[in-house]
Amino acid sequence: MLTSPSSTRCALGDLYVQHHGWVVQLLRRKLGNQEQALDLAQDTFLRMLRTDTPPVLREPRAYLTTIASRLCGQYFRRQALERAYLESLAALEPEHVPSPESRLLVLEALDAVGQVLDGLGTRVREIFLLSQLDGLTYPQIATHMGLTVNVVQKAMLKAYRHCYSAVYVG
Repeated sequence: MLTSPSSTRCALGDLYVQHHGWVVQLLRRKLGNQEQALDLAQDTFLRMLRTDTPPVLREPRAYLTTIASRLCGQYFRRQALERAYLESLAALEPEHVPSPESRLLVLEALDAVGQVLDGLGTRVREIFLLSQLDGLTYPQIATHMGLTVNVVQKAMLKAYRHCYSAVYVG
């Protein structure tokens, strides 16, 4: 049975009313910050609103926990990325420090790359990074990780397809 967009919004509205406070408290415990918890709680419900076909939920809190936890993980990764970037900027000579606008653009680009990489499985991501950042060859990666070259090739193909899809299709 197909549901109309208005009934879907109504169901999500009910879900929001029933569980928003609970999601905020869940995130506040994880983040230790009420304002950030409120922001990520909103993002949790927005994520559901943006899905093409919202799921029928028997256990809404389990589903909300999954979405909120993923958003929380992305938040922590972004924070770590920003810290690392700011630490690298601190090591630069003052005349080489980029403008605030350039820093923001770099952080946004790094965040976008991080989100694409988050979509890869752990092993595929590690193989991809060893190849692309460390410059290791497929045989070197295979030896380093105790895999066959064929497994490394398949992982790289999967990573390239995922990156292509994220940039050009998604």
